[in-house]
Amino acid sequence: MFNAKAYAVPDATSPFAPTTIVRRDPTDTDVQIEILFCGICHSDVHQARNEWQDAMPTVYPCVPGHEIVGRVTRVGSAVKKFKPGDIAAVGCMVDSDRTCPECQAGLEQFCNNFVLTYNFPDKHTGKVTYGGYSDTIVVDEHFVLSVPSNLDLAGAAPLLCAGITTYSPMKHWGVTKGKKVGVVGLGGLGHMAVKFAHALGAQTVVFTTSPGKVEDAKRLGADEVVISRDANDMAKHAGSFDFILDAVAAEHDINAYINMLRRDGNLTMVGAPEKPLPVGVFGLLFRRRSFSGSLIGGIAETQEMLDFCGKNNITSDVEVIPIQKVNEAYERVVKSDVKYRFSIDMASLKAE
Repeated sequence: MFNAKAYAVPDATSPFAPTTIVRRDPTDTDVQIEILFCGICHSDVHQARNEWQDAMPTVYPCVPGHEIVGRVTRVGSAVKKFKPGDIAAVGCMVDSDRTCPECQAGLEQFCNNFVLTYNFPDKHTGKVTYGGYSDTIVVDEHFVLSVPSNLDLAGAAPLLCAGITTYSPMKHWGVTKGKKVGVVGLGGLGHMAVKFAHALGAQTVVFTTSPGKVEDAKRLGADEVVISRDANDMAKHAGSFDFILDAVAAEHDINAYINMLRRDGNLTMVGAPEKPLPVGVFGLLFRRRSFSGSLIGGIAETQEMLDFCGKNNITSDVEVIPIQKVNEAYERVVKSDVKYRFSIDMASLKAE
């Protein structure tokens, strides 16, 4: 075991502050990474403030962060894919049982025994896992990813959550050239969805409530922007979409978007509204439409996504901050006051 610098919250109401945590020495199959950048996800806010206490109660102190990019510093004797000096990444998972049907299918995100990157039981230490708001992390090679050399590392960090969360359902539902794809909400997830849909060759339409986001949506790759409060604008697109990705985490009228789907079209939720959304079944029945959800992606698919980003020069639009501004950043995340993700420059942690 060794000590590492980190930023943690001691309880649900206190701000982040510098601390020291314990990391394990690398085993034969482990990779140790010096963390260079770590993205801030809205789920970090929920966990830090124990807002998911009914499903995933937070164990304190909590060190969030599952959008990690860094440099390999040590590797175990059995590690084959990485060597010191390589740029590597870690996403939302750091382990799974690797034997269940889900793992065998490369869908570790659905494993009943997966281990999340933070606030999950850690079989190595007997405590909980600590995430990327730290100067270093040790992870089994299977859950470490390679980062294309041409990508900006600050912008690459959010790909490990926001990127794979939007890429995975698009691949699953066959988004390709010639398809018409809608993206509901232009935030941290939505802006990545626009970039992917455009790069995959789809006709890309953004739905937003904010007229002020029209130009930005087009800059990101949207062919058209629909103001969802405009009934006439919405009516023009009724029954025409092959696929819609809904990234809105607030209460909204899901049926308005289901009615945008053509026969056999799909709407996938990646946003997670706190309250259930009423679904009009007849909107599904009469055109054999489907309504589904999606959760990140497996390790192989996450690597595929990173490679796709490398080929298409795709990164997240980020505002880079020092770790000392993480409390301010959390308040701004709640207010949706960022275009479109925060990325923490972990070199700032050396000052602590």
